[in-house]
Amino acid sequence: MDLQRAFAPGAGAAAGGTSAQSGRGPATPVGVPPLDPELAVALAALGEAARQPFTPANLASRQARDAAARPRPTVRDLQADGRFEVAELRVPGVAGAPDVTLVSARPADTTGPLPLLYYLHGGGLLMGNAWSVLPRLLRDWGHPLEMAVISVEYRLAPATRYPGAVEDGYAGLVWIAAHAAEWGVDPDRIVLGGKSAGGGLAAALALLTRDRGGPTPIGQLLLSPMLDDRNDTFSSHQMAGHDTWDRTSNATAWQALLGDRHGADDVPPYAAPARATDLSALPPAYLEVGSAETFRDEGVAYADALWRAGGQAELHVWPGACHGFDTFAPGAALSRHALEARTRWLRRLLAPPGADGPPGR
Repeated sequence: MDLQRAFAPGAGAAAGGTSAQSGRGPATPVGVPPLDPELAVALAALGEAARQPFTPANLASRQARDAAARPRPTVRDLQADGRFEVAELRVPGVAGAPDVTLVSARPADTTGPLPLLYYLHGGGLLMGNAWSVLPRLLRDWGHPLEMAVISVEYRLAPATRYPGAVEDGYAGLVWIAAHAAEWGVDPDRIVLGGKSAGGGLAAALALLTRDRGGPTPIGQLLLSPMLDDRNDTFSSHQMAGHDTWDRTSNATAWQALLGDRHGADDVPPYAAPARATDLSALPPAYLEVGSAETFRDEGVAYADALWRAGGQAELHVWPGACHGFDTFAPGAALSRHALEARTRWLRRLLAPPGADGPPGR
């Protein structure tokens, strides 16, 4: 099957501007990076419906369909026959906002304060929940790295516009840092993390807590992060109608979050981290994108901006990967390599200064 024909040629080129308007992205890109063969097979098996773009017209029905279909494991499910201690917490939101739900989990056979992965789920700022991501996070990192994990149930757009989601993340972060001893986590070893929309929120949260003098994380794990509301990079044009999350879906999501502020000059970096002009004094970052992904160029640019500001960033551009590749094809070689790279970075980040790690760490 020709995967480049399988994606409907959506209205992506009409969303977010053209090269004539901004000079950033080409109106007619030349060529599209090929997909990794394993990913192409897995993506073809999903069928056409899974690759249709989000639009303002179909947004409400797509959100309802996702809410009905997306897994939401119970606390008992997440406990995995006693392997993990799990609790749902309701903590105060920012002034005037509702309480925030945090789902806390940690390996049951550990003692002492653990490092914490403070995680914000993906879903384009439109979908997802805090529970569905936990089984994989606990399997991949919670147990092997002896990490606690907290997943944030932040409010979704368009029902809640900016700054609702990032403020929910900040309120939860402040609360858990203040109650770290009670929940057995080390407030000096908090890693912010997220994928897609959650990766963008994690980057925004790193900026927000720096500027407010809040808890200081030791790292930010940014997986295919959604960073730039302007939606006008070369890769956003190049992959229009091709990626699993393309310019049309991206414009729909940013519009849902920002309303009339979408694309305006005064969008704050806590909404779209690519807008930040000061990336100094941020924690070390791990960034990854795919070569065949809408977010490729904004992720690469963010890593470069961190380096230019004197910061640390480890950047991976996975050849032939599209958005969400490791979710729909977790057994593919490229997905396994990506997991190994993320895990190595986390191990190095969490290791005590001067510690010698095992081979391949």
